[in-house]
Parts: sequence; C-alpha cells; structure tokens
Amino acid sequence: LAEESPDSAYHSHGSSLEEEAAERMDDEEQERLLSYWQSVGRGHQVDVPRDMAEPIQQLTRNNNPQERQSIPFTLIQRKEKLGDLLYEKRHYGKAKWACIKMKEKQYEQSICLGFMKLMRYICEQNSSGLYLGITVPIVTIVHTNEAHSAMTQAVTVAYYLPEVLQEQPPHPFDSDIIIEEWPATIVYSRSFRGITNEDSIMREINLLAAILESPELCLRDTFIIAGYTNPAAANRHNEIWFLQRP
Repeated sequence: LAEESPDSAYHSHGSSLEEEAAERMDDEEQERLLSYWQSVGRGHQVDVPRDMAEPIQQLTRNNNPQERQSIPFTLIQRKEKLGDLLYEKRHYGKAKWACIKMKEKQYEQSICLGFMKLMRYICEQNSSGLYLGITVPIVTIVHTNEAHSAMTQAVTVAYYLPEVLQEQPPHPFDSDIIIEEWPATIVYSRSFRGITNEDSIMREINLLAAILESPELCLRDTFIIAGYTNPAAANRHNEIWFLQRP
C-alpha cells in the first residue's frame, strides 16, 4: 500500500477536526434555540420537551421569507377608509391541510402545543422522511358563542400542505394529526399585531363584525386566526378571518 503523505494526512485530520467543530457548533445552536423556546414556553405555561430541539433548529434554518410558501388566494375586494385598509375579501381554493385538535386551559397553550406537533410532522416525522417546508399562515379555527362574548376551549391548529404535496400528502407519524380537505371558501380578513389570547381574539372579532357591511353573510360562531410569525415571536403578525356561509 502506498504510504499516506504527510500533506494528505494533515488534510484528512484537519477535515475531521473541522467536522467535529461543526458538530459542536450545531449542538450549541440546538441548545441555544431549545432554551429560548423553553423560556418562551414557560411564559405561556407550556413545557417544550428536549425532542423538539431538532425540529426547532430545522425550522429556524429554513425560516427565510424566501423559503416560505404563501397560501394562494384570489383577492376579490379591498375595503379602505381614509387610506387605511379595513379588511380584504378573498377566495381560497379547495385544499388539503394537516390539522390537530387541541383543548388546553388557555388558547396560547393550545396553539403552542399544536404548533409543536405540526413542526414535528413538517420536520421529517412523516412517511416521506423529508422536510416538508413552511407555508404561511398557520391557522387556528376558534369557536365562540352567538353573542361573541366568549370562546370555547376547543381549537384546531392547521398547516396548509405545499402545492407539490397537495395530491399525495405524506402520512403523519402522530395519530393526532389528521389530513383534511377543506372546501373553497370566501373569507373577510383583517390584520392585527401582537399576542393572541382569548381577550385579543374576542376584541378583533367584535371589531371586524362592526366594520363589515353584511356580517350576517358570515358564520356567527366559527372564525380563523391566521398567524404569519411563529408563536415564540413577541410582535406577531396575525389576521382574523370571517368565513362566508356556504
């Protein structure tokens, strides 16, 4: 066998050292991101388990705005007043969503825990074994009483499957996640920022109900909160959606 030259020995040893350093940095990044999410989770009374470290890291690395797919819709109308956008009327086509029903004591707990389960599905814990990619917004279906004075605890957190996966969605390993096909829908959408909790959601529902010209055309007890930033963010970009009756 030919002897290994000192130069090639250096290169092979150097590359293994580089790999070790990269792995160490990788582990440190995972730990840093996990501890950040754990501290945010504690603020919402949610425990973030250690097995979330890898999905959190994957999602963070792929969370460039350019990498995110927006859910397609057709804009029907923009309602403005004195230059301010009051709401948009949009048409969303029939599509498949990965959905999970949650019923924690507080809304924030439900969306955090639901989002973590969907993250695992997106980050390789599915029958394809692949990272599926982020679509925005992640939506939460909420229900209220007829008077819009209180929310029920049960919510559904849902992830729109990317276009390339719509025909044959990968099967989730988590049996709590169900793939559903939602019919085409017309929604009335209004933006708001900040945290989402029972109080802020009820406020936004009543605000949009007061602005809409014909609120009676919409469902009275079912609404959607669309989130464009992850639940760990402080100043989130959200929308409230009213659903037009079929």
